Amino acid sequence: MPLINSIVSWFNTKRLSEIDFAKKYPIETQHEVLTKLLDTARNTEWGNKYDFQSINALNQFKERLPIQTYEDIEPYVDRLRQGEQNILWPSEIKWFAKSSGTTHSKSKFIPVSKEAMEDCHFRGGKDILALYTSLFPETGILKGKGLTLGGSHQINNLSNESYFGDLSAILIQNLPFWAHFIRTPDSAIVLLDEWEEKLNKMTEATLNENVTSLSGVPSWYLVLLKHVLKVSGKQSIHDIWPNLELFVHGGVCFDPYRNQFNSLLAPEKMNYMETYNASEGFFGIQDDLNDEAMLLMLDYGIYYEFIPFENINDENPKVLSLEDVELHTHYAIIITTNGGLWRYQIGDTIRFTSLKPYKFKISGRTKLFINAFGEEIIIDNAEKAMQTACTKTNAIIKDYIGAPIFMDNNRKGAHQWLIEFEKAPVNIDEFNYMLDNALMNQNSDYEAKRYKNITLDKPVITIARQDLFYDWLKKKGKLGGQNKVPRLANNRDLIDEILDMNQI
Repeated sequence: MPLINSIVSWFNTKRLSEIDFAKKYPIETQHEVLTKLLDTARNTEWGNKYDFQSINALNQFKERLPIQTYEDIEPYVDRLRQGEQNILWPSEIKWFAKSSGTTHSKSKFIPVSKEAMEDCHFRGGKDILALYTSLFPETGILKGKGLTLGGSHQINNLSNESYFGDLSAILIQNLPFWAHFIRTPDSAIVLLDEWEEKLNKMTEATLNENVTSLSGVPSWYLVLLKHVLKVSGKQSIHDIWPNLELFVHGGVCFDPYRNQFNSLLAPEKMNYMETYNASEGFFGIQDDLNDEAMLLMLDYGIYYEFIPFENINDENPKVLSLEDVELHTHYAIIITTNGGLWRYQIGDTIRFTSLKPYKFKISGRTKLFINAFGEEIIIDNAEKAMQTACTKTNAIIKDYIGAPIFMDNNRKGAHQWLIEFEKAPVNIDEFNYMLDNALMNQNSDYEAKRYKNITLDKPVITIARQDLFYDWLKKKGKLGGQNKVPRLANNRDLIDEILDMNQI
């Protein structure tokens, strides 16, 4: 192992120095990225439309190119899916990452170029290894295999020359040949479309492997790990995989799941490393395991801009470059990428915890919030409040969704929280009290609306039956992969739909 680690360390040295350079010179790095993107795409249809060749200043870029949503670029994506090329990006586009969002019935298909795979997503994967081995030089992670829990893909129904699917499936399908020797199970199993069949086959294939790392979405890994324990008859995952030491996670906030992982894995043996990897790009890696924030990766072929969350619905919101952001302000992210997304609003919000270097935490989604009464509850508020309530009542949450209860002639407004507990609190009223107070401490607008129950009444908590959210996702055809339960909604459509299944 010392020899293998030394070889890997030698290969990682150059990359680690590049990461350090980007940390020291972030603005220069970002300007170089934007210049390269514009130059590369100047002869595309999009480049000709906005005359990329004549853009030689940042203000020209901002003035000329509008902020885009998926609805704005959808006609171009549809043409790409039908086989046209050189529209948004010059290299061939034959892979499309299908959005796993559950808030819209219509899926999004994000173009994934060769450059996006190689210089962004795969570079992110290599950087995880580089950063982790630099933190733990004596690691045994390379002694075994990484277990990957991916999605599935299929042939594009508009053109048999292209494919769409879950991002993780696209990346697994395009991994270099050598990567398959250090991962498990076989791709044929990982890419299975039917989740429950995949669960059984993954368990069978990995029980006798030397698994040293896991990577994926925490909620689905809990399902897998519990299944592995059930089949094996063991009490701890480390009884099966004694050399397991790392879980690389993303997709959802990890805090609500931490206690459940500690009950399945030996905490003293495990390290947890968060990443921010979406269909649109790979954005951040936790480079210090004592700091929950992630390092913004600035040299992955992505140029970043930001809109303060409070201005997101303005007709002409002010869009900030990286050098203009401030600490602890919630920003919607705007990206320009080597996959052909130009000033694209991805729908996530973050807040910076450090500006030297640029480190951040994911705080929510631009369309997932509760603001029916001016209270402006975002996912960051909800996650922290739930964690506080769980800690104070010794409860463990499996999944939840929150939504408004609207005022009528007979009642005040309130919030309803539909919660599926792994371990329910002894006293649900105490949990409700703790949740309510934690939300008031997190959010002054909510606190003002709750003052003497004048506008908002106390929350209403409904306890979900076991496996309710799993059954709902199954009904939607969204088991596994990057699929997840939306935490907040500003109307009652989703919560009422799930509540209808609560008694089944």
